[in-house]
Amino acid sequence: MKIYRILFFGIVLMMSSCHGPKNILRHGFSSEQIDLIMASDSLAPMRVFKITDKKDSLLLRTKSSKIKANPDDVVLQHFVKRLYATVRDSMSLGVGIAAPQVGVLKNIIWVQRFDKENLPFEVYLNPVIKEYSKKKQVCKEGCLSIPGRSDTLSTRAFSIKIAYDTMDAKHKTETVEGFTSVIFQHEIDHLNGILYLDHLQKEIQDTAQ
Repeated sequence: MKIYRILFFGIVLMMSSCHGPKNILRHGFSSEQIDLIMASDSLAPMRVFKITDKKDSLLLRTKSSKIKANPDDVVLQHFVKRLYATVRDSMSLGVGIAAPQVGVLKNIIWVQRFDKENLPFEVYLNPVIKEYSKKKQVCKEGCLSIPGRSDTLSTRAFSIKIAYDTMDAKHKTETVEGFTSVIFQHEIDHLNGILYLDHLQKEIQDTAQ
């Protein structure tokens, strides 16, 4: 594993000597993020950050930044594979995950598409919700970063219009409904430093008024 990392950073240094000292930042990842991402192979899950840890909680409350959709970026390719391995790990088995949940503040999410045949997982870069339906839905939510609990929310939009970039650098928009839209709303919230508990607290306050 150490040999793997040495080889990777050797390649990065070679590219830097050819293209200048700012090459690492061209990935859109900092050197610390690259170190975290490349610490293990692409099949290895990453540690899920939890709100029960003070430092983890501070990061989870921080807004993520945009990532350049570049199919030739080896760091990005490696990271999305590890992020997928994390959400599908036996310790997690979630239906979605966002990059901040593994300590990388970038606008990247995986979502299981319950609205498609075979319920595939798909990765989205820089996802943004453009429109929310007035119609709401009641749905039970849990979170990999909030261990040991789940809650029922009644304020999630039934339908949303989203825009995002794909891994092959295409920009797309689509409308998503039902439970899948809840997953998108939940994961995109993570990119903005928002947890589902924030929505729950607001519902409780609104009910009390």
